[in-house]
Amino acid sequence: MSKARGRLLGLVALAAAVPVLQNVLFLALDFRSAEGLSPQGSAVWPYDSYTDMRWLLVYHDSWQEYALGLVVAIGLRGLLSAGLVSLAWPAEAPRPDRRRILRRNLGIAALTAVIVTPFAALAVAAGVVSLSWFVFAAVGPMLLLAPFLQRAAVNTHGWRGLPSAALVGWSLLDFVLITVAGAVVWRVPGWWTLLVAALAGAANGLLWNRSVRAALLPSRVHWPRVPVAPVVVVLALAIPLAAQVVTSRPAHQVRTFRPPLLDRPLPASVRYAVIVIGTHDSRYDGRPAVDPAAETFSYVGADAAGRPLPYTPQDTHRSLDSSAALLARQVHALHARTGRPVALLGESEGAMVGRTYLRDHPDSPVKALLMFSPLVRAARVYYPPEDAAAGWGIAPGWQLRGIFALVARASGGGDSPDEPFIRSLLANAPFYRFQTMCPVPGVRMVAFLPTVSATELPPGQFTQIPVYEVPALHGGLLGQPDVTDRAIDFLEGRDVQQRRSEYPTLQLLGAAWQIPALAVTINPVWRGQLTPGPPFSTARLCGQ
Repeated sequence: MSKARGRLLGLVALAAAVPVLQNVLFLALDFRSAEGLSPQGSAVWPYDSYTDMRWLLVYHDSWQEYALGLVVAIGLRGLLSAGLVSLAWPAEAPRPDRRRILRRNLGIAALTAVIVTPFAALAVAAGVVSLSWFVFAAVGPMLLLAPFLQRAAVNTHGWRGLPSAALVGWSLLDFVLITVAGAVVWRVPGWWTLLVAALAGAANGLLWNRSVRAALLPSRVHWPRVPVAPVVVVLALAIPLAAQVVTSRPAHQVRTFRPPLLDRPLPASVRYAVIVIGTHDSRYDGRPAVDPAAETFSYVGADAAGRPLPYTPQDTHRSLDSSAALLARQVHALHARTGRPVALLGESEGAMVGRTYLRDHPDSPVKALLMFSPLVRAARVYYPPEDAAAGWGIAPGWQLRGIFALVARASGGGDSPDEPFIRSLLANAPFYRFQTMCPVPGVRMVAFLPTVSATELPPGQFTQIPVYEVPALHGGLLGQPDVTDRAIDFLEGRDVQQRRSEYPTLQLLGAAWQIPALAVTINPVWRGQLTPGPPFSTARLCGQ
């Protein structure tokens, strides 16, 4: 066997071993939702460090553990990448000694960890509120960073000039490989995941071989004297902030929440009185609905006559428990006034308010719940309150506070990772993670889900109530005429359900980019809310 061939086989074997070992651990723990992450264990920069930082941000419960974990993660990643780079080094290029390669890769591991940590923190935010925007904001900049970091990892002058077209192509192919492999690893049953993980790792090894060659032996380097890589790093870090600034609106610019359902009489065949619950950061101007049996939920309560009071976007920043308590009073008043059973229609945060109400009031006048863009499988991770000195996820909590503070300063928005709405999700995570999409005896339920929500959900079963999947982004479903018509159908007593074939496919393709879930049994904040059982078992869904 030639020396070059032996090194290639060693490269493939080393790259394959890492995801296989990870999946052995996941199988032993029955940690199904994490299996799609394993192909990134031996991926090229920055995807390898991105998966390291996601694990680290979830699984530490003190600053000391975070610091130690960061040093260990950087050290192990630097050692692994030094081995992969050494084995991938082309024979046509003079190879530095191993110590020099190790030092450079340890430095790149440290630098990459710093660069990707804000994106990993956004992935934590996605795991809390189950919003796809945070997933895209975290993953998108990786595509931009990848070829520049891959070039810098092996080339002394890699911070200057543009990467070659070949290197850009190989980095894009690696992204596709990670995405598809994550889906297939999750999809195959049992121990077959080890075979798929090994194949994915072996493909990573081949991509290391091609990427290192493309970085060291470019046909031509454009802009060889321009420090392009640092500019790209700054740009990548700025993209999520800029996107959130652009999409955030000051409170005075928020439009009034007024779905079409409130602007027309309810059909005579609808036997329910209806309360519509607005989204996070919505506004209500106090206008009554056209039909006297319908009204808007007010996040500040009702006046002396029982009419819902106007509210501002800031008023929606309250805990789900307090909103549910206000809703209870409004439900009682509407039921007493109309004599009808009550149907709740809630969008986004409003859907969670309605579901929290049914948790706290299982025997109530509410006999129907329609959830639009609910936060499915929310609160899969945790970070402690601002005044805590320790707790699981303490580091990403402060990183998110910094990110949100920058956005608020630039946009004038008022969102915070510690607002009562978010903290109520985190404090009651077992319910919102496992029970949101579960039936309530005596209550008809349906969830209208935008297809984009599939990308933020771990693959697999997530509901035991009917769902109506709509090609749409999060929020705004109640404003769509066809969705309003299906809501009326449901209120008239008809079954409403639609499953789209692309939804589970999008779930699978998103598996590689999920945040690993925090084991529900290790967080003392949640222990009083748990039923016995393995921490990651799918049997926890709806208390099966």
